[in-house]
Amino acid sequence: MKIRRGSLVLWGSAALLIAVIAWSFRPQPIPVDLGAVHRGSLRVTIDEDGMTRVRERYIVSAPVAGRLRRVELEPGDAVAARHTVLATFLPATPALLDARTRAETEARMKAAQAARDQARVAVQRARDELAFGQSELTRQRQLAKSSAITEERLAAFELEARTKEAQLKAAELGLQASEHDLEAARAVLQQVVAAPASAGGALTLRSPINGIVLRVHQESEAMVPAGTPLIEVGSPDQLEVVADLLSTDAVKVQSGFAVLIDGWGGETTLSGRVRLVEPAGFTKISALGVEEQRVNVLIDFDDARGRQLGDGYRVEVSVIVWERDGVLKIPTSALFRLGNDWAVFAVRDGKARQTAVEIGHRNAIEAELRSGLSEGDRVIIHPGDTIEDGVSIISR
Repeated sequence: MKIRRGSLVLWGSAALLIAVIAWSFRPQPIPVDLGAVHRGSLRVTIDEDGMTRVRERYIVSAPVAGRLRRVELEPGDAVAARHTVLATFLPATPALLDARTRAETEARMKAAQAARDQARVAVQRARDELAFGQSELTRQRQLAKSSAITEERLAAFELEARTKEAQLKAAELGLQASEHDLEAARAVLQQVVAAPASAGGALTLRSPINGIVLRVHQESEAMVPAGTPLIEVGSPDQLEVVADLLSTDAVKVQSGFAVLIDGWGGETTLSGRVRLVEPAGFTKISALGVEEQRVNVLIDFDDARGRQLGDGYRVEVSVIVWERDGVLKIPTSALFRLGNDWAVFAVRDGKARQTAVEIGHRNAIEAELRSGLSEGDRVIIHPGDTIEDGVSIISR
């Protein structure tokens, strides 16, 4: 009897051990993160970095070569149109030219005078030859009336007379050209030997607009060539944002689209509106060294707080290309590709069920759900390689 009781205990212990082992090796539910299908507002944006800039800026440059006096204005100083003196400029005087240049100029004028005299002689000779040719042609025509010469010989004299007329016109044109050359050489020489008093007056460059000084390109006194940028002015009230979008994104943007402006340093989001999508794109090298075709999009501020910014400030823009309320939405992180379609793992009775869905507009967080699931259905977010159709799951 004792042996039987021990056997029962032994067999019971073995059965319990087998049950424990079987239970430990049974499939365990996989912990997952879940999201729900729900309705709400959905907004699709194109996000990119932008930069503020003054819409109308004026760069005042040196009108001619000369000496620039020291610029006293500083960036941020207010300027008044046609009143504030931006810079004082002393044009370079021809009297400062060296002796060699002056001698060369005088030689050019003398050469021009000689060419003019030579052209006059050529004109006079052409006139004399034309007069002789015309008189000879008249005589030959009288002989032709009496049949003293042939028609071929008369035609030769007529051709020679026309040639003399053309030679006279060419000589007259040459005379005109030589006179123009002489006038140009004389003008240069007059500038070289002109009295320096006429060049001693300073030029004052005044502001073309009411605004502020944006930049001073040349502050110190110096000799500068013509066209050198000196000072830049603009109106801070006319501030815009320029953002370069990929050309594939720019085609989705139109004038009048609303824009959200962040990353400007404040805690709130500023509002703006697209004013222009530039018609021409350009090539830009990305940070990864890839060539990209980009298009500048110009944005105006709708918010008066945008005036707190200045020229060349960095901002982050989000152009709203689509927005709607009451949209059936699904987390974008739950989606994965199933061939050419979209699919998710929906939760059915504690198990993951692979379900094909149709997606509409989407952004980085949510997507518009057109078919495949209903409101309130739960889906697995970020499904890993361990998630398969039919596996048991548990909410993490």
